[in-house]
Amino acid sequence: MSDATPVFQIQRMYLKDLSLEQPNSPQILLEQAQPHVDINLGMQAATVSEGIYEVAITATVTTKVNDKVLFLVEAKQAGIFEIRNLPDEQMQGILSIVCPQMIYPYLRAIVSDVCTRAGFPPILLTEVNFQAMFEAQQAQMAAPQGNGGSGIITSAN
Repeated sequence: MSDATPVFQIQRMYLKDLSLEQPNSPQILLEQAQPHVDINLGMQAATVSEGIYEVAITATVTTKVNDKVLFLVEAKQAGIFEIRNLPDEQMQGILSIVCPQMIYPYLRAIVSDVCTRAGFPPILLTEVNFQAMFEAQQAQMAAPQGNGGSGIITSAN
């Protein structure tokens, strides 16, 4: 076999960071108003060494009642991937679409579990179409007045 054989494999998946804050407890737990949930997602990819990459997705969930924070969850799920001998034009898509698609289900489960263990109803992160997100970012970067794309998704429930 040649040294130019394409390689793509997961080396490891891991929870890189997790925090839960309830800054206004216990008083805010007595509030009866409907909470407002704000969810922000971010994605990062970095080279660890030759042919080894870390891809991480961060979810920040802020839940407020009457403009006071009920709880804040921030979780970062990451994976280490070995990717070798792929054409350069495919690398960005692999790091921005394929790797996040593999990591995201773990992040969704962690956020839901942390909310439940904290005594709140689970927050279920919606499915994300990483391919559409990547294509939109590429189109934004190609636009004459594009801002370069942030890789961040914001949604409110």
